Amino acid sequence: MKVFHLAHKNSILNKFLTEIRDKTIQKDSMRFRRNIERIGEILGYELSKNLKYKTQKINTPLGAKQVNLPDNEVVLCSILRAGLPLHNGLLNYFDDAENAFISAYRYHPNNTEEFEIIVEYFASPPIENKTVLLIDPMLATGRSLVSVYTALKNYGTPKEIHIVSVIGSLDGIDFIKNHFPVNTSLWIADIDKNLNAKGYIVPGLGDAGDLAFGKKM
Repeated sequence: MKVFHLAHKNSILNKFLTEIRDKTIQKDSMRFRRNIERIGEILGYELSKNLKYKTQKINTPLGAKQVNLPDNEVVLCSILRAGLPLHNGLLNYFDDAENAFISAYRYHPNNTEEFEIIVEYFASPPIENKTVLLIDPMLATGRSLVSVYTALKNYGTPKEIHIVSVIGSLDGIDFIKNHFPVNTSLWIADIDKNLNAKGYIVPGLGDAGDLAFGKKM
C-alpha cells in the first residue's frame, strides 16, 4: 500500500488541520465541517494527479484545444455519519462521480472498552473495475475500514482503491496494510503516533461525527 502523507510538506492544509484540532475553534460545528470539507478538496486534488488521463479535443469560441481529462470511473464511498463533510469536499472536485454510503459503528456489547464493528446499511452502485475512494476521516484502529471493505466485496472488485482520511494512527495504518489489496493507496492529511485505551487517536481531535453533527445517544 502506498501512503501519501500530505502534512509532511508545508501548505495551507496545516491551517485547516490546526483549526479542526483546536478544542476552542472546533466548538464551531459549521467551521469544523467546512474545514473537513476543505481538507477533502485538497486530498482530492492531490489524489487526482495519480488517476489515468486521456486526451480530448474541445472547441472554444476561438478555436480548438487538446486537453487531458481524467479517465477513471470514480465511486465515492463514505462511512456514515462522520464521513459526510469529507465526502462533500471530494464531491466538489469529482462532481461526476457515483456515490455509495455505508454505516459502520463501534458496538460495546459488555459496556467495556472492547468493541466490535457493526455494518448495517449499505447503498452502492456496482463497483466492478471502477476506482473506489473509500472515505473515513479518522483512521484509528483501522477495523471499521476493514469491515467496510469486506462488505464492499459483495458489489464487485474495483480496479483500484484510494482510502481518504484526515487523521490516522500508525497502528491503524499498519493494520489496514495487512487487509487491503496491493492496488490500494492511502491519502491522509496527518498521522499521529498513538491510540489510547479506548482506541481513539492521540492527540487526534476527538469524535469527528460529534463535532460535525452533535453528540449521539
